[in-house]
Amino acid sequence: MSLADHLRELRYRVIVAAGAIIAASIFAAVFYNQLYLVLMRPYLQAVEMLKESNPNLDTSAVISGVGTPLALALQICVVAGLVLSSPFWLYQLWSYIVPALLAKEKKYALIFIGVALPLFLLGVLVGYYILPQGISVLLAFTPSSVPVTNLLAIDEFLKFTLQLMVVFGLGFLMPVVVVGLNLMGVVSAKQLGKARTYVIFGTFLFGAAATPSTDPFSMLALALPMTLLYLAAESIARINDRRKAKAQLAEAG
Repeated sequence: MSLADHLRELRYRVIVAAGAIIAASIFAAVFYNQLYLVLMRPYLQAVEMLKESNPNLDTSAVISGVGTPLALALQICVVAGLVLSSPFWLYQLWSYIVPALLAKEKKYALIFIGVALPLFLLGVLVGYYILPQGISVLLAFTPSSVPVTNLLAIDEFLKFTLQLMVVFGLGFLMPVVVVGLNLMGVVSAKQLGKARTYVIFGTFLFGAAATPSTDPFSMLALALPMTLLYLAAESIARINDRRKAKAQLAEAG
């Protein structure tokens, strides 16, 4: 294909993907109230948890600004549309890339997508379910010696929620990247083993730096699964290296 053909193909894929996202966002708008409750659930749970340990804590969720409610609704619906239409726009991306891949590369790419998407979604779910504990830890720092009301801006809270879930999703993709590098011959299982201590230390640093909150619970909730996933990726790399070594011996014999 010529450069012009590539650009036309890319334009077509982008238009189709954008149309799918818009349609999914409109569909999500029908269930806006339910989506709003789902995103606010971690905050409501955190408040309930704090009522037992700190019954005098006064916290309220607020929306400030005339245009904020509309902007909030658009943000929630577009994010929901991106998630709902992800299989479709990922297929468009795959359809654009696949003609340039060799048969072996296509197999690896399909495996990558098949494993990466569930891991990303798993990370997002983990981030969502640890939110109440993290929020309760942060709200517990509200001074109780004098009467004070903790006002939570809804738009800032939802931004915080989405950031945390995306960070967890990306963190859970680390083993896919490690195994992919091993399959391409960039790193060996032996090298991964030597770097294990540094990687584990790095995951805890990443957990502390990447999570929007500052509580240790969120850091551990991200760092511990990433550590276990790295160890699993290292084991897969060892199996792959043994298979390669056996294949090379068979060819040499």
